Amino acid sequence: MAVQIQNVVASVSFEQTFDLSTIANTSRNVEYRPNVFPGLVFRLKRPKTAILIFRTGKMVCTGAKSEKEAIRAVRKVARELSKRGITVLGKPEIQITNIVASANLGGYIDLDKLASQSSGRRILYEPEQFPALIYRWDNPKVVFLVFSTGKLVCAGAKREVEVHEAVEKFHKLLREGGFMVE
Repeated sequence: MAVQIQNVVASVSFEQTFDLSTIANTSRNVEYRPNVFPGLVFRLKRPKTAILIFRTGKMVCTGAKSEKEAIRAVRKVARELSKRGITVLGKPEIQITNIVASANLGGYIDLDKLASQSSGRRILYEPEQFPALIYRWDNPKVVFLVFSTGKLVCAGAKREVEVHEAVEKFHKLLREGGFMVE
């Protein structure tokens, strides 16, 4: 069973404000339309990410495929800003806020059986509305979108190790509970 990290989102805080117009005028790969969105989008090719920069000194990094890649992207943007004459004070406070991953568990999952035999507060399954079962996992705290094909999406983890731990535990629950046909 292979787990693939699809997106790592990091929240970043600099203890300063930024002049977004100056950044927009001195940088390439930047999108700034203040009448549409209050932040500036700084796109990197390596690592392929988008960093939203706000006047308040806050940033949000999206698109990274690992925690390390998200941190590397934020540091690269800080260096790029400095190179263009934008003052960047100190090191940013970087916090991973969400990791989204996908996995193929390699078997068919009986979603009806899983929904009927599991605690209602943790599960939402309305196949007429959405083909996946939504399963809220407590430890680590993540949410799974579970498809009958054996594929799933895991969202909400704060560390990559939590993703792998949650998927392994969930896979074990499905196998041992008789919810999965491999």
